[in-house]
Parts: sequence; structure tokens; C-alpha cells
Amino acid sequence: MIKVIIADDHAIVREGLKQILSDFSDMEVSGEAATGDEALKIIRTNGWDVLLLDIAMPGKNVLELIKLVKLDTPNKPILVLSMYPEDQYAIRVLRAGADGYLCKESVPEQLVEAIRKLAQGGKFVSASLAEQLVRNLHETESKPLHSLLTDREYQVFLAIARGERLTEIAKAMSLSIKTVSTYRTRLLGKMKMSSNAEIIRYAIENRLLNEGKGQGKK
Repeated sequence: MIKVIIADDHAIVREGLKQILSDFSDMEVSGEAATGDEALKIIRTNGWDVLLLDIAMPGKNVLELIKLVKLDTPNKPILVLSMYPEDQYAIRVLRAGADGYLCKESVPEQLVEAIRKLAQGGKFVSASLAEQLVRNLHETESKPLHSLLTDREYQVFLAIARGERLTEIAKAMSLSIKTVSTYRTRLLGKMKMSSNAEIIRYAIENRLLNEGKGQGKK
């Protein structure tokens, strides 16, 4: 029996996932959470085999949450579910330690396949994302500038691109304004930019504005 924990802040999504899994005799839901903090509490108290984790939940940023889960349970797999396309953000989630990435638009059979594969110790990505990962491995030149950023710098970059103020970003990320300002300075240097206007223009031109939207809130 594969024991699954569902972490998603939308009750209707959790119910939908539970309904899908109830149709399979080798799976059961052993817990559910609506926030990152609840997810951490449940994984520490409930028995489980696979964590289904929404990419945008209240509380801790998904990248931080993945790392914390892996610190507590390094051998337990995490399947990230996202409403966003499989793009640069998906790769960052996998780099943070997730074992699979699946769009919520995927068919139920693909979700079940992913859970079973992770429970058996494997990894799961779609064919299109697998191709992208292979391309990234072989890229030696002409990498996009935003790929040079750390996870934190990239979060700040996206927030600035969406027009958020440093005070708003600091509050959402639970950081000081000074720390956020430091991240801004670093990312501007790495991307050879000098203003927020350049960040916004770059994000629009590279179609990045939907990535990570809603981290900490929706």
C-alpha cells in the first residue's frame, strides 16, 4: 500500500486528488495539509511514502519547503504539482530536491503512474521536460541570464518583474528589506542590468511572469 500525503491549500483540489487515488487499491491518503507548516508537521507524525506538494502554498516558499522535507526524510519522494507550464521553474524545483514534477492539467493516469514510480525509488518528469533537461545538460554557451541566479535571487527577480515593492517582497519571503535589497543588487550584477525596468522588460520578453506566481499567497 502506497501511503500518500496531499499538501495543497485548495480543499477542492485535495478532495479531487483523494477521489482519484481512492479508485486504486494500492494507494491511500495518510494525511493532508493546507499550508507548508502543516505539511511539515504531518510528515513528521504520519507514516507516508509519497508527498504530493502544490507549488504555491501559504507559508514557506516551495523551494525552502522541499529542502526542509528532504532534511527530515531524505529518502522519501516528493512529487510537485503545478498549474504552471514545465519551464525554468520546474527545473529549479527538481534542483531543490523534488523527485518529480507534474502539471495539474495532466490526466489522472499520469498522476498514478508518477506516484507508483516515485514509491519504487524512481523519478518522474514528462517527456517534454525530460527533453529540456537533456538540452540543459548539453548547453555550454548562450544560457539565459536568469539561469545564473540562485533560487533566492530568482524569487526576488520574479517579484520585482511583477511590480512588487521591496517591502512587499521582504514580507512575503520573511526577510529584512536590507537582505532583499542585497539580492536585488546581486541579480542586477549577474544579469548586467541597472534598473527594475530592465528586469521587467527581460521577464516579459522571456515569458517568465507566470513563474512562481503566488509564492506565499495566491
